Amino acid sequence: MMLAALTGLGLSTAAGLNAYIPLLVVGLLANLTDQVRLQQEFAWLANGWVLAIIAVLLVAEFVLDKVPVVDSVNDMIQTVIRPLSGGVVFSATEAAARIDGSDWMAHNPWVGWVLGIGIALAVHVMKATARPVVNATTAGVGAPVVSTMEDAGSLAMALVAIFLPVLVVVAVAVLAVLAWWTIRRVRRRRALRRSPA
Repeated sequence: MMLAALTGLGLSTAAGLNAYIPLLVVGLLANLTDQVRLQQEFAWLANGWVLAIIAVLLVAEFVLDKVPVVDSVNDMIQTVIRPLSGGVVFSATEAAARIDGSDWMAHNPWVGWVLGIGIALAVHVMKATARPVVNATTAGVGAPVVSTMEDAGSLAMALVAIFLPVLVVVAVAVLAVLAWWTIRRVRRRRALRRSPA
């Protein structure tokens, strides 16, 4: 039960960083292995055509998120997509069905959606808040570096969530520290702008 919850948490966190990486990881693993079993209503996620579309969207996201200013516009668009992806990956896997020992989750599928959306949205907001600060403080040079780190983090988190869910706690703790550091930096930057020269 606890590992199932950690799997859902990890996949939703990964979706908050990049909507398409956890969808692709879950879909590919469901298609090619027995490591991921999808809920019946999410079997479409393992379909070859769906995986191809997700892969194309991932390539577009990969490129757009590396360009300063364009990345912020992309983040605005992703404010809807990343949380929805979080809801899908949380609800699609058996993690949602096994999060408690009863049939309650199966009869209340909206709970997996709400948890996944909420987690992915929180991570996305942190990412979208940090990116303009990175762009401003590095004159845009940091955008591709940070974006690549986010993509790598999303892939790592998705794989850890599936194969070693107990480590999700550590990864989420690291993200929480990064969020705290980012919020402090943003507040300090705003305070400096408001103070008289």
